[in-house]
Amino acid sequence: MTIRRPSEEELVEIAESAQIPLNEQEIDDYAELVAGTLDVLERMQEIPEPRFAPHEIEYPERRDVHRPEGAENPHNVWITKAEVEGADDGPLSGKTVGLKDNVSLAGVEMTNGSQLFEGYIPDVDATIVDRLLDAGATVKGKLNMESFAFSGSSDTSDFGTVTNPRAPEYIAGGSSSGSGAAPAAGEVDIAIGGDQGGSIRIPASCCGIVGIKPTTGLVPYTGIFPIDNSLDHTGPMAESVEDVARALEVMAGPDGLDPRQPAGLEADSYTDALVDDVEGMTVAVLEEGFEREESDSEVNATVRNAIETLESLGAETIEVSVPRHLDSLALWISIAGYGGVQVLKQGGLGSLYDGWYNTGLAKAYDKFRRSQGRDFPASVKATWLAIEYLDREYQGSALYGKGQNISLAMRESYDEILEAADVIAMPTIPIKPFEVDPDLSRVDRIGRSLAIAKNTAPFDLTHHPAISVPCGTAGGRPVGLMFVGERFDEGSIFQAAYTYQENTDWQEA
Repeated sequence: MTIRRPSEEELVEIAESAQIPLNEQEIDDYAELVAGTLDVLERMQEIPEPRFAPHEIEYPERRDVHRPEGAENPHNVWITKAEVEGADDGPLSGKTVGLKDNVSLAGVEMTNGSQLFEGYIPDVDATIVDRLLDAGATVKGKLNMESFAFSGSSDTSDFGTVTNPRAPEYIAGGSSSGSGAAPAAGEVDIAIGGDQGGSIRIPASCCGIVGIKPTTGLVPYTGIFPIDNSLDHTGPMAESVEDVARALEVMAGPDGLDPRQPAGLEADSYTDALVDDVEGMTVAVLEEGFEREESDSEVNATVRNAIETLESLGAETIEVSVPRHLDSLALWISIAGYGGVQVLKQGGLGSLYDGWYNTGLAKAYDKFRRSQGRDFPASVKATWLAIEYLDREYQGSALYGKGQNISLAMRESYDEILEAADVIAMPTIPIKPFEVDPDLSRVDRIGRSLAIAKNTAPFDLTHHPAISVPCGTAGGRPVGLMFVGERFDEGSIFQAAYTYQENTDWQEA
């Protein structure tokens, strides 16, 4: 395809928007230089792109692909149903799995929770899909999610509100809203969620199930729509700690294509950590996790009671403090906001990393963005406008860098605690799930969801693993207890969560 050369007027406009003003003499020179660069880049249009998927599609049959309606989708957890059978045998044999609809499943539409993506059908399976199928799981389809994963609520998907099976008048939590509600409703055994600010743990807490955000890089993100490389996580959600541990064991480990994964990465046997014993375990109770301005007293009391249960089983508790924990929302927005906008501006892929690029997704996204830009969710548009203004007036990239630097210091604070403790404990979310309200204004709907991620977001920033396990109810709504561990020590948080699960009935707590 021939690349049209810019006119002098276009070149001047481009230069001014990039804050590179050109005088009259320079315009002719740079027009010639730009034309020469475009001559070279035209060659890229002519080179055939190799067929380069993350891996071969081992289980290609995708049956009964359809959009469910009415009684087939009572909590609106599904966007698309399908039937993809995996291996005849394996650790997940007999288990059904639902995928958050930002996970590529070849031959099945992927929407990212947005009408902007309708019609995009990936031709690759995400690495985790290949691993789940190879372990014997059956994939049942694509689960509803918040549009572009930019909300902790469950009422911002372009495909309608996901209702909470445990508390139908209240939100299911997001952005993995369908992934939280589907196991709670018995629609699947295991759901795959995504977590950049709490989007696995928030719906797990709201829906009364278990969900883990693994250590950054433990599970390959290849073939999943991102927000920011430093924040992207995917992980399993289920009714039990056992199913979550078994699924993580299958999903974890390097794939050689995801730059988020550190060199020398090795996965553990997480099911070996399912030991009903916390005798001698030290649980650090984080003061700032409870004492937030918006903290709900019933939620605090429920989680404190759960921690007392662990004490009665032999755990030692210590009170700890990380003041920076209270700054998590500002840090998260500086990183997820700036980083996320750059990813969206760069074809939905990002850049500057050594890994596999889904160019098919980039082409589809760019086409949809140009023709349907108004269909971006309000949360994305508001963030994009704010970041563009910051970039123009106040050096947004420096703010992003400052946020990352403060996150490193915050990581050291948690690491110091974890030198003396096995896990850190706090409420997964500091408040009760909100009531579903279709009459909320755009501003109120976005604004109210910010508080819900204030305990979860810090650990996306610092890369520690964190698990939410149900520990009781408040006002008729599930409450989650969150355990945080050292990076790549998922075993300790599994042991704490499993012991709590085995010795309690959270619905009676």
